[in-house]
Amino acid sequence: MPEIVMGVDPGLNCTGIGIVQVWPGKVEYVAHRIVRTDSKETLPQRLAVICSGVREAVDEFKPSYSAVEDVFYSVNVKSAMLLGQTRGAIIATLLSSGLEVREFTALQIKKAVVGYGKADKSQVKHMVEILLGRKIGNVPMDATDALACGICLGLNLTGRFVS
Repeated sequence: MPEIVMGVDPGLNCTGIGIVQVWPGKVEYVAHRIVRTDSKETLPQRLAVICSGVREAVDEFKPSYSAVEDVFYSVNVKSAMLLGQTRGAIIATLLSSGLEVREFTALQIKKAVVGYGKADKSQVKHMVEILLGRKIGNVPMDATDALACGICLGLNLTGRFVS
């Protein structure tokens, strides 16, 4: 029986959501979403928009599992704190929706999807397309990263990748 998996690439300005269906030995594309926030809004308002978008995706696709990219890199302390709050809000939303949440670093995701932990964005997109068996076109990178996160979890669930 296939499982629906949701991958999330957190960002305060733009959060990517990728939905994949996981079969033994195969991962299929289901959908992707981008949740954008207005930088003129307050932080709580922006987090509410992100959480609402995540909850809508959960309600629509009913995933069994979720994965959130664990981001270690940040330009400065303020950016790191904002990203941490964004991740926390997303994780709380997923948990309150009854989902198990797993976290993967960018290195783990790239290693699972590309086979090389320092792959660049174009290599990740290319392998996401190969693994999903379809071109994803001009999808924003946040959505591609979210799909890669979902694929990483899917490979983990099927035993093809161990973190």
